[in-house]
Amino acid sequence: MVRKRRPDKKSGLDMDGIARRVRACRKCPLHRTRNNAVPGEGSSRAKIVLVGEAPGKKEDETGRPFVGMAGRILEEALDGAGLARRDVFITSILKCRPPKNRNPEKGEMDACRPYLIAQMESLKPKVIIALGNYGLQGLVGKRYGVSKVRGKKFEVHGFPVMPTYHPAACLYNPKLKYLLKRDLEKAKKGRNRNI
Repeated sequence: MVRKRRPDKKSGLDMDGIARRVRACRKCPLHRTRNNAVPGEGSSRAKIVLVGEAPGKKEDETGRPFVGMAGRILEEALDGAGLARRDVFITSILKCRPPKNRNPEKGEMDACRPYLIAQMESLKPKVIIALGNYGLQGLVGKRYGVSKVRGKKFEVHGFPVMPTYHPAACLYNPKLKYLLKRDLEKAKKGRNRNI
């Protein structure tokens, strides 16, 4: 589902090659319970990358990221920010669904992180948007509450990281939809200025 190819100079893999490795991965026990690994999807020329927590039930069934309820909220926020899903790259820290949608464990995030870094090296985005606490933790390696660090900038492997609310949080607190959309607008405006 990734358009066009660009190899990651460190691994020598393009986005399709990284996706094949993700689908064949057995680095942690999550491969035993998955239906489909979810490497991510979007443009291989994306300057904005969105990183969530982990695939849910619908994502596990389809092999696509953010296709359930949270995905609909994300698409609304993208649309409201003047962004199309096809123009960004969407992925998660974990590439396989944790049983019963439990939170990601450190060992699982550590096992998946090399795939995410390879994707970033291949895409070379202008900004990475960390969706929720675990999206941010998986990227920076330290746990933060997004509500406390939203608006602050982080850096991972030379790429700017901007934390915001996970779309699933908007299911429980609809007021967060506006903040999610506003953060996506900021990312769009700043993507050419190296946020």
